[in-house]
Amino acid sequence: MMTIDSGNDAFADFRAGFPALRSQTYLSICDKMILHDDVRASVDVFLDHLAMASAVRTDHEVRVASAREKFARLMNVAPETIAATRNVSDGTNSIAWAMPWKEGDNVVLTSDAEHPNNVYPWLRLRERGVQVRVVAADAEGAVDADAMISAMNSRTRVVAAASATFAPGHRTDLRKLGEAAERSDVLLLVDGVQTAGIFRHDLSAEPVGAFATSTSKGLLGLYGFGFLYVSPKWIDRLHPAYLSRSSVLQKTDDHSTMGGFDWEYQPDSRRFEVGSYNLAGAYAADASLDRLLALGGDAIEARVLRLASMFHEGVSALGLKPAVPGSGPRQSHILTLGELDAGGHGFSSDPVIEPLSAFLKQRRIAHTIRRGQMRFGLHAYNDETDIDAAVGALRDGLQSLRAQA
Repeated sequence: MMTIDSGNDAFADFRAGFPALRSQTYLSICDKMILHDDVRASVDVFLDHLAMASAVRTDHEVRVASAREKFARLMNVAPETIAATRNVSDGTNSIAWAMPWKEGDNVVLTSDAEHPNNVYPWLRLRERGVQVRVVAADAEGAVDADAMISAMNSRTRVVAAASATFAPGHRTDLRKLGEAAERSDVLLLVDGVQTAGIFRHDLSAEPVGAFATSTSKGLLGLYGFGFLYVSPKWIDRLHPAYLSRSSVLQKTDDHSTMGGFDWEYQPDSRRFEVGSYNLAGAYAADASLDRLLALGGDAIEARVLRLASMFHEGVSALGLKPAVPGSGPRQSHILTLGELDAGGHGFSSDPVIEPLSAFLKQRRIAHTIRRGQMRFGLHAYNDETDIDAAVGALRDGLQSLRAQA
């Protein structure tokens, strides 16, 4: 099996900070994050402030602003284009209810390649006379950009797609979708939770109208905190469904003052920030983003794709067929095995998947079963020893199954 230079000091140091990796092979970032020591230490600082009453709200919100700025740097956009939110669902609903819909307008999406939380917000809009145009995934289970473009018409206002499907895990051609949307004055809304922090996104160059993510996966933070990017081209056309003091332009530093009944939206993406922030999430994201920025988005993506190619090669040599290609524009950090939709969340009717999964669990190889497929996900803390361990466990598991047959 080919190897990767694991002597890279920056990545080796990064890996060393994850205590979970000392007791298991963690190949499940597409399910949830694991915490770096720096991230946990940052949250402990927040908890110490609460325990000792040693900081006021404005002291804590410095971390919100810092996390917002660092995420903007990671995405190569201005900080004012980023709102601090709770998660992808929060960001998706924020855009869905801020659009100036008219009865007969429509949204285009691929429901069978999306997480349900990317579908329900649009179904709710049918109450307002909005049509939901559902495009089938292609034969491999990927978002079919050409079919989505064909489904758009003069009444399309939004096209929604994941940057990588949560299963099987194909990357989406966001540039093709975004350029078509831009030509038709349609907002492309991206669920970026599977790729943010893992693949390089340049939102200043990509034709994306809005990008929603949480910190609970590749950004290596906590549940309940996330970011929403809104392009300056769209911000003045979007009127949030919810307002609080943070959503409107303030002309005083007195946070207890209502001011007059006349108000203006924040001039930027902060108009989507509502109420108190998840401060623990902000402290965590502030620390995790330091680490990701130090490694660099290009370097992270290159490392992860090399590891994914190695994994694909090793698995294919066992006679298993990964659903996502080992190279090319659809390749991602996600590798899935087994028949798509032969089962669901945590179970599979594919005769090999559940027995192999049980074998991998005995070897402490972290993975999941989604839509009936065995699913793995890589990040920058992984190295070739993880790939060797996973391929070896799959090989031994297959041999065990054959011996029992």
